Amino acid sequence: MNIAIVCYPTFGGSGVVATELGLELSNRGHQIHFITYNQPVRLDLLNKNVHFHEVHVPEYPLFHYQPYELALSSKLVDMVKLHGIEVMHVHYAIPHAYAAYMAQKMLLEDGIFVPIVTTLHGTDITLVGNHPFYKPAVTFSINKSNAVTTVSQSLKDDTLRLFDIKNEIDVVTNFIDLNKYQYGFTECQRSVMANDNERIITHISNLRSVKRIPDVINVFNNIQKEIPSKLIMVGEGPEREKAELQCRELNISDKVVFVGNSNEIDRILCFSDLFLLPSKTESFGLSALEAMASGVPVISSNAGGIPEVNSQGFSGYLSNVGDVKQMSKDAISILKDEVTLNQFKQNAKQQASKFGIENIVPQYEAIYKKAIDNK
Repeated sequence: MNIAIVCYPTFGGSGVVATELGLELSNRGHQIHFITYNQPVRLDLLNKNVHFHEVHVPEYPLFHYQPYELALSSKLVDMVKLHGIEVMHVHYAIPHAYAAYMAQKMLLEDGIFVPIVTTLHGTDITLVGNHPFYKPAVTFSINKSNAVTTVSQSLKDDTLRLFDIKNEIDVVTNFIDLNKYQYGFTECQRSVMANDNERIITHISNLRSVKRIPDVINVFNNIQKEIPSKLIMVGEGPEREKAELQCRELNISDKVVFVGNSNEIDRILCFSDLFLLPSKTESFGLSALEAMASGVPVISSNAGGIPEVNSQGFSGYLSNVGDVKQMSKDAISILKDEVTLNQFKQNAKQQASKFGIENIVPQYEAIYKKAIDNK
């Protein structure tokens, strides 16, 4: 198949999933065309089956905000005609599904029909999409898609609760390429981050308020009082400055490392002992899955789709949002001795294997084929 993938090219989970999906589809012989305003961060190497088409947005003084949706729609039309694209897979309802629908209508004027598969990732539903200004556009975009998927049952339930959806919605979970998480201790170089007697705790996110960054710091503070530990904070966002101040106030700045955005997530997770994800909401919890694939148990909230990923008492523990005391207690119980920690690490890998990319990508292929066959 000739498949167009439209996504945000940033460090966010949706962009990572879209890129990994495209790469795996290319390995399975499909022609993949990434169409976005920058090369996706995980798209390190183009090959004969992978193509990147940049969307340029011209500067016009008439527009206070430059019309990305218009530029994207036009680019999609051009790429469909030039490369014979058979299906458009867009990640996020707005602006991507909205732009794809306009492209679809323009193509119909030339007698060309290309179906739209829309994957909802969370923010487009629970935050942006539910805003009164955008809700009609999100509802329209979902209902005009030829196939719709969500990354968790929780997100599907939220979508049906918040919007008047006429379309069928399939749950196709996020996934992990387990082969990328096979490495040995010497490759991890754990000693560069901590002493031999210290546990390494990690948090990875865009450091927004929904991630409850103060809870991450407070849980770690409780851990380090009992067990020698280091905290690695990966990502950039509006909460970083406040988090650094919180660390100074708690007098633990020497035990917390802020590394910013990183392309070395695999390496960081390789030498981590525990992952913290106390989010207010998560549509799935891709960062937790990446941690578990590296053999890192997870202490998380029980919000959104996280319970579909993190298995209580097996790959880690779940607590109510904001329950720092329980999260701290559970974290210490995992980290207190090598036998317990190693068992949880093994369990984490076992849980992650349920989301192996080889189990999920065929589901997308079936959805593409059905959408194409139902022209």
